[in-house]
Amino acid sequence: MICATCTRSLLKSAGRLPHFALIAVSLLFIAPPSLVRGASPAAKIPVILDTDIGDDIDDTWALTLLLKSPEIDLKLVTTDYGNTEYRAKIVGKLLHVAGRSDIPIGIGLKSNDKVGGQADWVKDYDLAKYPGKVYKDGVKALIDAIMASPERITLLCIGPAPNIKTALERAPEIASRARFVGMYGSIRRGAEGKRQAIPEWNVKCDVAAFRSILEAPWDMTITPLDTCGQVRLTGQKYAAILQSKDPLLKALIENYRCWLGNQVQKAEKESSILFDTAAVYLVLPHDLMVMESLGIRVADDGMMQIDGKARKINCATDWKDLSAYEDFLVRRYTQPVLPNRIP
Repeated sequence: MICATCTRSLLKSAGRLPHFALIAVSLLFIAPPSLVRGASPAAKIPVILDTDIGDDIDDTWALTLLLKSPEIDLKLVTTDYGNTEYRAKIVGKLLHVAGRSDIPIGIGLKSNDKVGGQADWVKDYDLAKYPGKVYKDGVKALIDAIMASPERITLLCIGPAPNIKTALERAPEIASRARFVGMYGSIRRGAEGKRQAIPEWNVKCDVAAFRSILEAPWDMTITPLDTCGQVRLTGQKYAAILQSKDPLLKALIENYRCWLGNQVQKAEKESSILFDTAAVYLVLPHDLMVMESLGIRVADDGMMQIDGKARKINCATDWKDLSAYEDFLVRRYTQPVLPNRIP
């Protein structure tokens, strides 16, 4: 802040200053607060992640991206669909490696004991030894976190969503205190740019859950396969991540190799399709995406249908510059210091 006396003095002197100095003086008055010494940094975006981590490896890439994004304040990670205890072990070990035991874990609704391709990575990890909080009722933890937030929270969902359906049934008021962002569906294209929409996994596994999400009165934004199904890192972009010495990225690649099983050689050449990273990007300014407001309905088989009479949601339907998004990912993943790292 410039005092009144200094202001008058500067203005009186302005006539004797060269042109470039006049510009500098004027900038003192028009500079945004973020450029003024001592100004508070921009507020972080509060986020809850609901994930079926442990099946497709892209959830692990997405959680790592969240941890590498300094704009995001990750309030809670809840595990969803199937064996949620197995999923919670992956989350716990990854957060442990990242030094982020300040982030609590909520174990979501469990429906089976099946494990996925990352089971070997956590076979010796005891979730009871996670230094942070672990909530056995993940749905309650999710509701409590949303209701306790002084500002609207972003609910980021990247898997089938029985947790969210149940949360809306228990506490429908959460929809007025959160915005919904997720990776769901297929509108005009399938994965890898295929010119035919398909029933997408996160929707078709629990159509009723996704319908409950569509019907909730929150602001809703999704990345369907049309966009997220095109994301894969190859060549030098992937090599930059593969060669990193960052402990979190090393853990990510360990997970990837484990998940690939007998196709582990692929881990030396390229990433998997990074579907869920596009949902993380939607939480941030996402200028590289083409956005459309579309009325969406879901058929019983999980197929999405554009319906002008349906409630409109924000859909990322194409990329303006996919290569630039890949560059963004590489910069984020390889930045040297993790934000908010706990010693």
